[in-house]
Amino acid sequence: MAKRDYYEVLGVSRNASEDELKKAYRKVAMKHHPDRNPGDKKAEEKFKEASEAFEVLGDREKRARYDQFGHAAEGMGSGMGGFGGAGAGGFGDVFGDIFSEFFGGTGAGPSSRGERGSDLQYNMEISFEDAVFGTSKEIDVPRMETCDACSGLGAESEKDIRICGSCGGTGQQRVQQGFFSVATTCSSCSGRGKTIARPCKTCHGRTRVSNTKRIRVNIPAGVDSGSRIKLSGEGEHGANGGSSGDLYIVLRVEDHSLFERDGADIYCEVPISFAQATLGTDLEVPTLEGKARLKIPAGTQTHKIFRLKNQGIAQLRSSQRGDLHVRVVVETPTKLSARQKDLLKEFDDCCDQESNPIQESFVESIKNLFS
Repeated sequence: MAKRDYYEVLGVSRNASEDELKKAYRKVAMKHHPDRNPGDKKAEEKFKEASEAFEVLGDREKRARYDQFGHAAEGMGSGMGGFGGAGAGGFGDVFGDIFSEFFGGTGAGPSSRGERGSDLQYNMEISFEDAVFGTSKEIDVPRMETCDACSGLGAESEKDIRICGSCGGTGQQRVQQGFFSVATTCSSCSGRGKTIARPCKTCHGRTRVSNTKRIRVNIPAGVDSGSRIKLSGEGEHGANGGSSGDLYIVLRVEDHSLFERDGADIYCEVPISFAQATLGTDLEVPTLEGKARLKIPAGTQTHKIFRLKNQGIAQLRSSQRGDLHVRVVVETPTKLSARQKDLLKEFDDCCDQESNPIQESFVESIKNLFS
């Protein structure tokens, strides 16, 4: 069967630029790659045909001869065969791009770049007071650290580090797959390109060891449950000279026996007697920083809320403070004596509509509902 025109194979015009040739070949090669079309002989043939076309058109000298003599130019060698096209946009360059796209590899030699250490999370429980006023605490954090014995070398000495005999220091091995070969990470050195003759006795060649570090954590005033504090560089140490990860402190604030929190505001329930609510009184109520006087006017109803400005929690990263909300709860007496009961009955008999306006309004509403 006669060969198709190489420009037709790649779907480009005869005056296509080198970039256009590259893009066209990458598109065809990715579409018909054998690993994407297992068992499809037709796709394999199209992949071979496209590779052959670009091997010629991707090289300036070969393309010039092809444009002049067509397929007959293939017998005219130039000493530049194989995958190593000399000009810009040669076959080897684009093949490397496709290898990277398809297999996720780079073909760039040994993996000697530093590996960043992992981030760590530490869950810390603090008291309500510590969250309000801020504090400083010490914690013990288990983490991977650079081995002090070998300074992260992994070997007893630098002389014990050898070039990997399997990959020759490249960190990769070539594996034949059908009609071409691909590079894979060297199994002997895990892509590092080096092996260790005498591993460090402390880290056993791993370059890092497990350790526990005591770290001081400064907790600012105003934090709440779920707040995170980031300590840069206090996570696990990196490998091969990589940077350390970060440590995140996640806070959970304990409940308080008197106060409930809502953002920067706090709430407190204070019980008062029936007489205090009726006649009015001066109360001593708790705050975050001591006690305060609160005037309760006569006729105060249960669950009435009084606000004390700027007696709440300092807002995080702000000079402003929330408020303290005091909710009074009228306590109903229990276990009354006979005299107390008689006095209450006498008091109730003396009450009229003006004494209990809320009750009277409710009674009127019921009457209107069923009238």
